[in-house]
Amino acid sequence: MIEVTDRAAAELKTLIEQEEKPELALRIFVAGVACSGVQYGLAFDDELSEDDVTMESNGIKLVMAKDIERSFSDGSIDFIEDENGKGFLIRNPNAGGGCGTCGGCH
Repeated sequence: MIEVTDRAAAELKTLIEQEEKPELALRIFVAGVACSGVQYGLAFDDELSEDDVTMESNGIKLVMAKDIERSFSDGSIDFIEDENGKGFLIRNPNAGGGCGTCGGCH
């Protein structure tokens, strides 16, 4: 199960209210692959395909492709704010990394 933290849920609910579309879901997608493993992205979506899986966490409807669900089953989405800025942080303990091809991973 993917966990949306209280802080992330509050921020997402505010953004959904601003869009004035209460049916919006938060789509999790693969944004790329790097030395540190799979990089995920987030976007609001109100369209589902037959290959999508939906779930809810902390009042937020989540949607993703079936293949992502298998690799992201224990992930979490948090919202952070510090001196460097603010944004959503996606954590996936199942993501591999350290392929060694870039020379920067240790």
